Amino acid sequence: MKGIKKSLTEEYLYLDFSHQKEGCIFPLHTSVTLFLLSYCDCKIFKVCLVLTRESTDIPLLKNILSQDVEIQIISRQELPPIVQSCCLPAIVERPEDFCRAGLAVVLRYIIQKSYEADPSKKEILELLGFKKTCLKACAEVSQWTRLCEFTIPLAIENFLKESADQHPTIPEEILQLEKKLSEPVRVHNDDKLRRQKLKQQKAPGAGPSLVKGKMQSKVDRQKMSEGLDSSSKSLELKVAFSKLMVQEEPATTTNREASHIRKAKASDLPPLEHVFAEGLYFTLADIVLLPCIHHFLLIICKKLSEKLVEFPLLSAWYQRIQEVPRVKTAASQCGIHFLHLPALLTSSNEQHSNLNEATGVEEQNDPSFVGGPRPTMTKLMEKGIEVMFSPHPCPTWTLDWNSLPAAVSPKEGKMPYDRALRKQQQLNNLVYVVTNQAKPGDRIVDFCSGGGHVGIVLAHMLPACQVTLIENKELSLIRAKKRSDELGLSNIWFIQANMEYFTGMFNIGVALHACGVATDMVIEHCIKTRASFVTCPCCYGFIQNTSKFNFPKSEQFKKTLSYKEHMILCRFADQTAVQLPPQRRLIGKQCMCLVDLDRARAAEERGYSVQVISMEPESCSPKNNMIVGVPI
Repeated sequence: MKGIKKSLTEEYLYLDFSHQKEGCIFPLHTSVTLFLLSYCDCKIFKVCLVLTRESTDIPLLKNILSQDVEIQIISRQELPPIVQSCCLPAIVERPEDFCRAGLAVVLRYIIQKSYEADPSKKEILELLGFKKTCLKACAEVSQWTRLCEFTIPLAIENFLKESADQHPTIPEEILQLEKKLSEPVRVHNDDKLRRQKLKQQKAPGAGPSLVKGKMQSKVDRQKMSEGLDSSSKSLELKVAFSKLMVQEEPATTTNREASHIRKAKASDLPPLEHVFAEGLYFTLADIVLLPCIHHFLLIICKKLSEKLVEFPLLSAWYQRIQEVPRVKTAASQCGIHFLHLPALLTSSNEQHSNLNEATGVEEQNDPSFVGGPRPTMTKLMEKGIEVMFSPHPCPTWTLDWNSLPAAVSPKEGKMPYDRALRKQQQLNNLVYVVTNQAKPGDRIVDFCSGGGHVGIVLAHMLPACQVTLIENKELSLIRAKKRSDELGLSNIWFIQANMEYFTGMFNIGVALHACGVATDMVIEHCIKTRASFVTCPCCYGFIQNTSKFNFPKSEQFKKTLSYKEHMILCRFADQTAVQLPPQRRLIGKQCMCLVDLDRARAAEERGYSVQVISMEPESCSPKNNMIVGVPI
C-alpha cells in the first residue's frame, strides 16, 4: 500500500492482565492501550499479555482482541530482564536493552510509530495535540498527566471493587475532572476564536464561521447536524469537528471583522468551553479517559442513577466522544459498548463564576515571598543550623579524558568546548564518589540521565557493574544509546519512563542536575531501595510542595522554618549565576547549602549517613553541590 513503511526493528508490547469484566480487559491501563491500538489500527507490535493470576480463560481472552494483532500469553517470569524492572505497559526493542515503560510514554510511542508506518494518517498524529505535548510532561510534575495516567484509572478500579456494595463512594478524581471540564479553555490563538464566538453570539443565524483557516463543507456540516442536536452547535463544536472531518485547507478569506468585534476588550470576550478533555480538540487524553469513564458510568447507571445529574459535563463529553470517527468501532472491538444517557442540563456560566470565586480566594491565600534570605538564615543560626560543607574526598582527582574513547566524553554530545570541559569536571566529582563505592555485580541507576553523560562513563569505567539510564525524553536516550553502541557496551540498559515506573532493585543511584523536586524523588527512590545516592541538585527555585513531598523535609528544619521561609531559601538558592555580583552569588551558595542540608537531615532521620560536598572546581557549575548518602 502506498505510504506504508515497515519497521525494521522487532518490538514487543507487554501488557498486564488481571481479569475480564463485561468484555473488557483489566487493569485499565491495558484496556486503554488496546483501545488506542484499535483506534490507530496499529499492527506493528507483538502484543504479550502478562498474567497476574495463575489461571484464566485464555481462549475467551484471545476472542476479545482483534485477530489481526499477534498475541502471546506469558507469565511474569518470562518477561525480559529489563522489563522486569519496570511497571507495565512497556515496549521493548530487540536486542532487549531499550525499554519504554509507563502508560503515557507507551501510548505516545504507539501514536508515533503508527504515523511513521502510514504518514497519510495525519489525524493519528493530531492525538498528540498542540506542539505534540499531550501527556508529555511527566506525572511527577504535571497534575494533568498524573490525573490521566495514575489517579483516575486507579480510582475507577477501586470504585469498581467497591461497587459490590450498594452505594460506593464517588471518587474525588471524578469530581476533579467534572470541575476541569467547567473551566474556560485556553488554546493557541484563542483570542481569535473568542472573537468569532462573540460574533456568533451577536449575530445568531449567521453562516458558518471560518475556523482555523478552514471553511466547513456542506457535507461536513450535514454530518455534524446529524450527529449533534441543535442545542450543541456552538462555535467550539464547529472548531473541534472541523479538525476531525476536514482533510484539506482551502484558501482563507481576508474579510475584516466588524469594528465592535475587533475593538472588544479581551476581558469582555466570551470564554471557550470544553468540547473534549483538554479543550477543543480530540487528543490522547480522551483516549485514556474513555475506558475509565465508561466503566464509571456503567456503575452509576446501574446502582447510583440519581447521581448522574451531578456529572452533566462528563456525560456530555461521553456522548460527544462517540461522534468522533472510528471511536465507536475501536471501542466495540475492545468490549466497550456505549451507554445511552439522558440529556442533562447545566449552567456553565454559574460554574465558571463559582470557579473564578474559588480561584480568587486561592490567589489571596497564596504566600508572597517578600524580603531577602538573611532573616531566615539568622533564624536557622539561632537554632545551631549553619552553612557547612563536608570536605571533598579528593578535590584534584580527574579522569584521564585524553586516553578514553571519544564516545565516552561529553564532547561527543556536540556541546561547545567550554561547556564540555565543565561537564567533564562535574563528571570527575560524581565518578570518583561512585567508583569508590561500587563493587563488582552492583546495579547503578543514572536517574534523569539526559544524554547519558554520567551513565556512559560509569558503564565504561565499571564493566563488572550493570548501569541503567532512566530518562523521560526519548531523543536524549536515543543519543545515549548511539554513543553506547559505538563503545560496544554490554552492561547498560536504557529505560524511557517516569521515575515511578522503575521498580528494579539497585545499589547506587546517581543524578546530575535533576531539576527541582526530581532530586528529592531520586533520594526517596534510593532510600526505599536502601541504595546509596550521589546527587547534584539543580533548579532550586522550582522546589515546592507536591503530592509526595512537603518542605521543609527534616524534623530539625520543620521545627525552625515555615514553608514560606523555606521557599525563600529555595528562590535565593537559584541566584548563583556567574554574571551576578560576588556577594549575591555567595548568599545564593549559602542558601543552596541550607536547602541541601535539609535534604541531608531528612535522609539521616531514615538511617543514612549523608554529606553535602561542594564540587571541585566550584566553577564547574553554578549548581555545584553534591549530596552523598550511604545507608547505615
